[in-house]
Amino acid sequence: MGILVQKFGGSSMGTAARREQVRGHILEAKAAGYQCVVVVSAMGRLGEPYATDTLLQLVNSGRQMPLRDLDLLMSCGEIISAVVLVQELVKAGHKATALAGGQAGITTDNVHGNARIVEVKPKRVLAALQAGVIPVVAGFQGFTPEGEITTLGRGSGDTSAVALGVALGAEMVEIYTDVDGVMTADPRVEPNARRLDVVTYREIAEMAHLGAKVIHPRAVEIAMEGHIPLRIRATGSHSPGTIVQGVGPEVEIRGDRVVTGIAHIGGMAQVQLETTADFNQAELGLAIFQGLAKAGISLDMIYVSLHRISFILEERWALEAQALLSDFPVEVHIESGMAKVSTVGAGMRGVPGVMARVVAALQGAGVTIFQTTDSHANISCLVREAEVEAAVQALHGQFELGR
Repeated sequence: MGILVQKFGGSSMGTAARREQVRGHILEAKAAGYQCVVVVSAMGRLGEPYATDTLLQLVNSGRQMPLRDLDLLMSCGEIISAVVLVQELVKAGHKATALAGGQAGITTDNVHGNARIVEVKPKRVLAALQAGVIPVVAGFQGFTPEGEITTLGRGSGDTSAVALGVALGAEMVEIYTDVDGVMTADPRVEPNARRLDVVTYREIAEMAHLGAKVIHPRAVEIAMEGHIPLRIRATGSHSPGTIVQGVGPEVEIRGDRVVTGIAHIGGMAQVQLETTADFNQAELGLAIFQGLAKAGISLDMIYVSLHRISFILEERWALEAQALLSDFPVEVHIESGMAKVSTVGAGMRGVPGVMARVVAALQGAGVTIFQTTDSHANISCLVREAEVEAAVQALHGQFELGR
């Protein structure tokens, strides 16, 4: 057998009992004949001593820190995790070594706090494998060509693992988390949600971008580009989890699988701008979008017509956006407490009536639709955050995803 990359999240590394389960998964894979490369996140969540957010609290003085220094601090959590897991493996009689992301060959650009991987040369990882040593790599980080430590943005330990997997020519990348694979909806919202055995890259990428937190979207993109399958599993479980791969004989998009799952994102605000002028001729629309971009405010669900512009943004940007938009000759309406609920499925492309079923489900549940957008693989509806549960359950039932 070949190389298997196994990535373990913060919840998997948070306690001694959980780390024992992690060790079990690694040794089980080794016993099956794989050469294992392990990627880890920082241990636990806010409040636990080595979690990234806990480390950040140490310097939360209200004074702006240089992003370079923040990256140095935030990279520590994953390095601590790697060293601790190495000791667990050594105690069990196995050779292992801890590597920072840059030491594992991950080179990034110079954007501190949200760097992108530009190259992976895993020479030290391959050398460790050839020597019979298990490399345990700190995820979420890399080095610039000048040797500066950078971090890749929250949730990007998955991205580190997949990028290494592609560079190593691994047979598969396993993502271990606290849920048993990809679900048809958030089980905390829809009790009838079930695990999907197989999904396509396109479907899981859409779901990840639209609010499903099971895997980082960039990790899926890299896996798709590198044609490497992913398996998403629960730590401590012997369930096969969910396989993510391209369309083929084992991932057939059938007519009866129009929709794969329902995703949602809360904490949004809707912005509506109205004017009697023509947004195009006055170049008013351009000036507004340029102003928001300069302020670093990201927009979604954008709709532009002659006299009206609508979009949504994160609620935390609402006050800043309102202040910025007050400089323009437009009437501004901002509605907070909104959520984006999305129906996702690679099989909906070219199928008539999907939108009709979405509207019928939401109207039947008494959910108001404020705005919609769509692509070949999703239909998204803006609803009140208080109605998310009703919306998700109605759509899940409409498309019979509990079967």
